[in-house]
Amino acid sequence: MNRKLYLSAIVCLTLAACASAAIKSQPWTDSASATGWTAQSASTRAVGLGLGGWSLADGVTFAGGVQLLTPTASPLRSLSDLKLTDNQGFVTVSDAGDLVLGRLKLGGDGRLVGMGHLRSRRLTLRDGTPITEKVDGDAEGLALLPDGQLLVSFEREHRIWNYGPLDALQYPASLPRPVWPFNENGGMEAIAASSNDHWRVAGEDGGIWDCTRITCSLVQIPPDEPLKDSDYRITGMDRDPDGSGYWVVQRAFTPPIDARARVRPMAEDGTLGPVMIELKLPGTTDNFEGIAATKRGGKTRLYILSDDNENPLQRTLMLAFDVETTPAR
Repeated sequence: MNRKLYLSAIVCLTLAACASAAIKSQPWTDSASATGWTAQSASTRAVGLGLGGWSLADGVTFAGGVQLLTPTASPLRSLSDLKLTDNQGFVTVSDAGDLVLGRLKLGGDGRLVGMGHLRSRRLTLRDGTPITEKVDGDAEGLALLPDGQLLVSFEREHRIWNYGPLDALQYPASLPRPVWPFNENGGMEAIAASSNDHWRVAGEDGGIWDCTRITCSLVQIPPDEPLKDSDYRITGMDRDPDGSGYWVVQRAFTPPIDARARVRPMAEDGTLGPVMIELKLPGTTDNFEGIAATKRGGKTRLYILSDDNENPLQRTLMLAFDVETTPAR
């Protein structure tokens, strides 16, 4: 989503944890470049949780973090969601209409230490032409079905499109979306698949729906009054790798600089569980909009990703956490 007025990073840049020297991720040659992917160069540097302000529930440990450093006009900006393609591969989408693939770099102890093999391509319209207008390309959520098909949710022109297999993208096909009068900039912010024929959608202003290839059914009705920026709102969601429920990231912002994030489990009925991760000033925080979950070493590994809104005062951060056991929802 477009949050140009976020000023939290002014403080984040000065109070975040000590960062290492940038590690250059060199350009590389993509053997599949003829399919429309373009290799991208970026650098990363390590970040920690900062000087306080953060809270981790019992059984949760920080497993590393990085900031992605890119040129001003890079398609690796404004990243709005995150899903894993395997244990270390990831896909993300931007609210400018770019699709991005990459690889996580893990240290010998399994901690997140970088990103590499970054490549991008433009999402397309129904006729296969690349998206060029913001109103068409405001992608906010993505889901990977178990069979590899890629779903993308958009706001402004509210819709869910199926782009086919991630390794052989096709012209997008429309899928049912929740029948709800979403605000222009407050639509389907989060989407996560539980099977090839079932995915869950969360609205930024509230509301949860379960969708199939035929229809969407209401799980939780949005509040009478849309949630405010200062309320914790769901901005990303992924299926719990244990096979029951979901993980969500929520964001809240109170001007001028109070940006906060929370990570919580969600039950099948939409009920939110306890706060497992909380980030706020003076520690590391930003505009977190993406979350991905997987199993690693018998624990649940969570990655969260922030959207810098192409704002020089904000950052693209990826943080990793390990959860010993999923709490009761």
